[in-house]
Amino acid sequence: MAPHELRRPFKRPTVSDQQRRRELSLLRQSQHRRDAQQHARRLASTVISLQSSEEQHVPDPQTEPELEFDLRDSSKLKGAEARKWFAKQLMLPEWMIDVPHKLTVDWYVFARPSGKRCFVVSSNGTTVSRLRSGYVLHHFPSALPGGARTKGSGGSGQSYCILDCIFHEADQTYYVIDMVCWRDYSLYDCTAEFRFYWLNSKLAETGACDVPSRYHKFRFSTVPVYNCDESGLYAAYSEVPPYVKNGLLFYNKHAHYQSGNTPLALVWKDEHCSQYVIDTDSQGQVPSQQQVVLELQDDGKLSTSDDPPVVFGCLDGDFIQKAELHSGILVRFSIIEEGLSFLDGKLQKADLHYLGKVNRARAFADSYSKVMFQYMARHSPLKIDDLLASVNSSDDDKENKPSDVEMDG
Repeated sequence: MAPHELRRPFKRPTVSDQQRRRELSLLRQSQHRRDAQQHARRLASTVISLQSSEEQHVPDPQTEPELEFDLRDSSKLKGAEARKWFAKQLMLPEWMIDVPHKLTVDWYVFARPSGKRCFVVSSNGTTVSRLRSGYVLHHFPSALPGGARTKGSGGSGQSYCILDCIFHEADQTYYVIDMVCWRDYSLYDCTAEFRFYWLNSKLAETGACDVPSRYHKFRFSTVPVYNCDESGLYAAYSEVPPYVKNGLLFYNKHAHYQSGNTPLALVWKDEHCSQYVIDTDSQGQVPSQQQVVLELQDDGKLSTSDDPPVVFGCLDGDFIQKAELHSGILVRFSIIEEGLSFLDGKLQKADLHYLGKVNRARAFADSYSKVMFQYMARHSPLKIDDLLASVNSSDDDKENKPSDVEMDG
């Protein structure tokens, strides 16, 4: 479609309170500023210190202890405990199930590379990438600060950096989508607007974007980031980047780097910009009914990975015992057709059918926004025309707003 076509503003029945939570997240980050420098240092220490021999062992979830500890204790964790802590450190986008207000003014958009999401940490002459599950992807030398035992690596011997990346298998490249720490300087409490500026200005200076060499095994690259106006959204959606697309990512310009799910970063996809819009099963086929993964709680409730979690149902004790389930286990269900009902944007009822346990390598249940996005994709998908219509509506509002500029005369 042409970017200049006129479209009506997008509206749909409310199935979430995502906009309200976006506003609360922005308010909360302005009221709470953690010791970001300490957090970054301990994260880097945890990533580097875990031994590769521990990565081969998949622990029995029945024997894993509950993890309730202060951040200051994170560097002391080993094995399964450390992986479980680490798995919660990435900032995870929610799925877009409603269009944010002020999309044109307050948001960036870019094409998300297809691949493995990971943290890349360089420190003490080595570089380690870890998947969301906490397991090591690569251990290698790099041109990042502190990333290789070579005189030309730059920075002091104690220098470290933390990058949020997606590893793209086809060209063996780490595409950097965010910067968390650079040369010991934490960017946790910096806005996305500043982090993206810092990322684009600093990464190329190190040689990390150069072709691989003896002391630089993998190439790093930034991604084209656009203001989410009509031309930027259309470019992110239509242009062909040097990597395989897997949807679009939207980042609120004012958002700090928050661990876990956040409504201030959003992912959206359709058939044009992603090979897989509707989730597939283990055989790569789209199941006839939507499937969800939920976590079993102590009281039998089935919840999402959100904080606070959203409850989708409850299992009775007899069924739990018969199926040999236990608290904390991830369980797969199918949703009966038209099996979700809502009231004032909140889930009221979910008709679920038990399918079985989930592979123990998986770390988290589905988020509420993912379940809703998949549900909408099957019944009433949020389309690119809807996003462009919202952008056009925002542009019209700006044009009609009285100017604050004083005029001579």
